[in-house]
Amino acid sequence: MISRYGWRRLRVAVALAVLVAGCGGDDVPVADRAPPAPATGERGRIVFLGTSLTAGLGLDPDQAYPALIQRKLDAAGLRYEAVNAGVSGETSAGARRRIDWLLQQPAAVLVIETGANDGLRGLEVDSMRSNIQAMIDEAEAKAPKPVVVLVGMRAPPNLGFSYSRQFEKVFPELAKENELPLVPFLLDGVAGRPSLNQADMIHPTADGQRLMAETVWKVLEPVLTRGS
Repeated sequence: MISRYGWRRLRVAVALAVLVAGCGGDDVPVADRAPPAPATGERGRIVFLGTSLTAGLGLDPDQAYPALIQRKLDAAGLRYEAVNAGVSGETSAGARRRIDWLLQQPAAVLVIETGANDGLRGLEVDSMRSNIQAMIDEAEAKAPKPVVVLVGMRAPPNLGFSYSRQFEKVFPELAKENELPLVPFLLDGVAGRPSLNQADMIHPTADGQRLMAETVWKVLEPVLTRGS
């Protein structure tokens, strides 16, 4: 007999499997400008603003995908520092409140990963869109301004097709409107796969984080090497 917790995990797994089945291989735009050059002798900062998916909940910090991105940067000889600014449980409203503080130091690239907790809680899609746009605007107002990379997320389909569809559209629409590079779906190839997720079927394992790093790197690497 499956326990109540077991049934919950099963429902989450089924929902995420349906969610990830819709992932396609959409073309990903690249930034139309290179990141601002860091001061002589310094490394440019790549700030990964995110949720527990970025923070690496349940794992050692060096297993989270920003740390894995750092290894790729070093191997490629790219002088950048990956800063993990993920906070577990944070909604887009919380990320919006942090953005000014995070950008007090100049950033070459700002990677925005938010919305997962908005979707899990069924929060208003329009509010999420407004919060993300405000963060983009905040970054654009900085001098020098960082290149913003937007990371797409999807809502569990158990919230209804209409909500899930509206949620999913926010990320490509904002990327197009603001001419931003887009990671179509952070959990591409990870969501719904028990071997790549921890017991809660929400947070990736170390192997899942490695796939996430590859997904992000496909978009981030061309941004960093543009014009070189």
